Amino acid sequence: MTDAISSYIFYEIAALLVLAASVGFIGLMLRQPLIVSFIAVGILAGPSVLDIARSDIQIDLLAELGIAVLLFLVGLKLDLNMVRTLGPVALLTGLGQVAFTTVFGFLIGLALGFGWLISLYIAIALTFSSTIIIVKLLTDKRELGSLHGRIALGFLIVQDLVVVMAMIILSAVGVGAGQDGAWTEVLAVFGYGALMLVAVGLFIRYLADPLVERLSRSPELLVSFAIGWAALLAALGHYLGFGKELGGLLAGVSLASTPFREAIAARLASLRDFLLLFFFIALGASLDLSVLGASVFAALIFSAFVLIGNPLIVLAIMGAMGYRKRTGFLAGLTVAQISEFSLIFMAMGLSIGHVTEEALGLVTLVGLITIAASTYMITYSHQLYDRVEPLLGVFEHKNAGRLEDDGAAPAQAHDVIVFGLGRYGMAISQELSTQGWRVLGVDFNPAAVRYARSQGMDVMYGDATDPEFLAHLPLTDVAWAVSAVPEHDTGITHDDPRRALVLALRELGFGGRVAVAVHSTEMGNEMRQAGADLVLHPFRDAAAQAARLVLEGGGASAALAPADPEGQRELVS
Repeated sequence: MTDAISSYIFYEIAALLVLAASVGFIGLMLRQPLIVSFIAVGILAGPSVLDIARSDIQIDLLAELGIAVLLFLVGLKLDLNMVRTLGPVALLTGLGQVAFTTVFGFLIGLALGFGWLISLYIAIALTFSSTIIIVKLLTDKRELGSLHGRIALGFLIVQDLVVVMAMIILSAVGVGAGQDGAWTEVLAVFGYGALMLVAVGLFIRYLADPLVERLSRSPELLVSFAIGWAALLAALGHYLGFGKELGGLLAGVSLASTPFREAIAARLASLRDFLLLFFFIALGASLDLSVLGASVFAALIFSAFVLIGNPLIVLAIMGAMGYRKRTGFLAGLTVAQISEFSLIFMAMGLSIGHVTEEALGLVTLVGLITIAASTYMITYSHQLYDRVEPLLGVFEHKNAGRLEDDGAAPAQAHDVIVFGLGRYGMAISQELSTQGWRVLGVDFNPAAVRYARSQGMDVMYGDATDPEFLAHLPLTDVAWAVSAVPEHDTGITHDDPRRALVLALRELGFGGRVAVAVHSTEMGNEMRQAGADLVLHPFRDAAAQAARLVLEGGGASAALAPADPEGQRELVS
């Protein structure tokens, strides 16, 4: 009997995964983010359509783990050093948009006939924008390093902090809901939360860097530790009463200040997407299509408010601060949708008993509409700006552009990124730096990263063959990407990490030139076919240079110097 039940659950999960892949492919063709496809999968798999998703316990367990991993990755972005240095534009724009959306969303809810508590929940849910979707879209457009991209990322961090505070309050209130002495329970939760914050602070101060650096020697162990750490703090948070969500987020915050956070985030991104599939399946399966149908009018009103009102308030605030209307418009489009946290927030309210399933269905429908529409708005943002530009003059002040010209929200730009900081990579980096080029080094060896940093070099820890990691690199102004990654003799050229790096850079739309160091003519040909602009032969190049120096030192004619079989070797002309 047990084997039969186990087999049925396996068949069910397999069917859900096949359905998710099929719907996801359709969504990809329509240029929609996975969140829209995943919710659609939940609705299709639910009792209203195909009635596939019946293993509630197993699906809910995977969904809860997915939320913990998601919040862990959000916490990884909340570097305390970055938070302390947030510019005024990010802070004012983020808080202004949150306040505007909350107040007017609350009033719209009351006008539509919702009670004050449900209206407040809906209004707060509408303030959260999807960091995952925005970063992905801006990365695909190579605009994450632009001024409006950096500003958008700044006020998304402010929103994430608001999410944290809202969930802390909601979790604390939920503990005492419906109980005698509720305030005592609430205070106890805040007390436990304060103790956990102190413990996390001590961990950051004394243990995080040395522990993670030791674990990073084995990438597989680092990933296992990250997942286990997120699950441990999520379980501890649930036990102490302030929720698995906040525990997972604190786990991420505790590692956010380490130099390995980008590598951890890149490795866990796929796991996050896989596990979140089950959250959206559980959410979609719990929705009654008749309830969604009854909420269409209210969903359209709220969606119009999010799609139009949120960008306008960002545009107004940035205009008042002295930014050009184009910068404000492009940054404002990034808040024209609600996020997965909006649904998580409403689901928490439903579990406490503060909101109804109808309210959850309403916010879900708003999410589907705004995410789908804003995806096209951000993708075609420049064309959209050209159409509405004559209407935006009221948002641009006389001193517009002063902050942009003065270099507000600065970001360190680099001319060259060198992958692989061994002896050859470091030599290239140091020579380029001597010539005045701004170099960023990337390596997966903690010792190499530590040494390069001790030499005053800008450096990042990460896997050069991981597309998720590469997507987060500041590639916008880079003229050259140089691979000095050591050769691994696998006997299969198509599995070579250098080839994977070249292909990944080209797929990301990298517009600069790519140089790759190889040790054989065959591999050089392979790199050229993959898209490399320049092939370096370290030993052959060094031998040719040494021979040239010998000939010049001995007074021999330069005409006797051997010809360069690969053509011009100069890295920078």
